Amino acid sequence: MSEDLRNAIGSLLKEPATVASIATLDENGAPHSVPSPFLRLDADGRLVHLELLETSATHRNLLRSIWFERPVSVTVAGSDNRVLVTTGRTYKALVSGPLFSEYYREVRARLGDVGLAAVWLIEPEQIRDETYAVRKEREEVLHPFHRHLDRLAVRHGGAP
Repeated sequence: MSEDLRNAIGSLLKEPATVASIATLDENGAPHSVPSPFLRLDADGRLVHLELLETSATHRNLLRSIWFERPVSVTVAGSDNRVLVTTGRTYKALVSGPLFSEYYREVRARLGDVGLAAVWLIEPEQIRDETYAVRKEREEVLHPFHRHLDRLAVRHGGAP
């Protein structure tokens, strides 16, 4: 896994305008995606997701993920249109202890009288740069003769 991409995720997550989401799989394998406003990267390179609701679908799916080794996907989108997607596995859920207490205080300081169901640690297995320009270049290399008809009519400098 690219250390550069891991560092890029860490940098993006420090920017206030960055939007992060976590996608899990339910009991039938259907995807479930929600924003993850407290997402960050820890010192060991793991993603940290703070789940506030004990009975949420995300919390249930993360439990299922750790029990049955199902993948989790995290998308991080920066204000500069950079998009990084991490696929990984749940490593651990913290429901007590000093690290849990630290995050609990942080969440309450930001949101007031709320709970914290768990601190989920996610071990990245793959990080992909899904920024449009990167995807476009990758697809053009993989499929050089595949073009949409409207793109064939476009001339340099403008519309057809």
